[in-house]
Amino acid sequence: MTYKMPPEWDKHERTWIAFPHSGYTLGETATDQDKARETWANVANAASNFENVTAVVHPADLNTAKKFFSSQIEIFDQVIDDAWIRDSGPTFVKTDSGNLAAVNWVFNGWGAQEWASFENDNKIAGAIASYLGIERVDSGLVNEGGGIHVNGQGQVLLTETVQLDTRRNANWTKEQVQQELARTIGVSDFVWLKRGLTRDYDEFGTRGHVDIVACYLPDQRVLFHDQKDQKHPDFLVSAATKKQLESVDLELVSLPAPTVLKGFGGFVDYSYVNHYVLNDAVLLGSFDDQNDKEAQAILRDCYPGREVLLIDARELFARGGGIHCITQQQPEASTS
Repeated sequence: MTYKMPPEWDKHERTWIAFPHSGYTLGETATDQDKARETWANVANAASNFENVTAVVHPADLNTAKKFFSSQIEIFDQVIDDAWIRDSGPTFVKTDSGNLAAVNWVFNGWGAQEWASFENDNKIAGAIASYLGIERVDSGLVNEGGGIHVNGQGQVLLTETVQLDTRRNANWTKEQVQQELARTIGVSDFVWLKRGLTRDYDEFGTRGHVDIVACYLPDQRVLFHDQKDQKHPDFLVSAATKKQLESVDLELVSLPAPTVLKGFGGFVDYSYVNHYVLNDAVLLGSFDDQNDKEAQAILRDCYPGREVLLIDARELFARGGGIHCITQQQPEASTS
């Protein structure tokens, strides 16, 4: 059996999202908790206007979730730790006969970070596969969906500081990681970026997820986070990323970073790259920034025929991620 991960712009059957339950993501005060719930729900509710949405909700939060989610959203009750389903949930792939399958990575809280709880989240992929009645493809690789991005033609973007992280895959070589990704998501060409954005290496970061750095577009160009302000440490990161991507003959589209430099205790990693592609729309994080509209215009050109909607993502980034991080696409199966 062979498996292949479709690109994110392929037709979706549904979008998966989770509802914040506890810990740093939810927040300690009632105000912070409602901000988190409202922000996650805003993304889910917007997505539900374009395709089916299923939300994974802890049984203890069922009544609360219904107050925030629109009636269009299906609820899947499941004990969870956190709400970053791009990372803890399955990566959906298709078999050579067009059937849907779910890759079940090992999830260990972004490298067994001290603040992370992940015993329940490591079971989400299997639970979703069972719920959908599809094949589960187990992998021994510690990996997250935010750490990979495919072009649908055999190439994948990833970073050396994620899959080769000693607190994720201590005994894996680069060659072994590539062999496992070839087996599970059907890629054969690997673009290893050196690292992610600076803030992503702070306490609540992922240590280098690619989905705030660069992503493929439907026309096979690569959109990259372009920090143009020399006062931000990501100025050098962006320059190095651009140089590396150009060295492998990829055609690039610059997506300027927001102009704001600092917030929440340090340099921000606000990124328009971290957007989510729906069947007929794109959900783009906004930051009350003068570059919001420019990013929206760029993405309209990149995704012709799709409506580009701005959704305030500051509360998401304050908690360690963006719109892409809290969503996961389930592709439409090719067979009936």
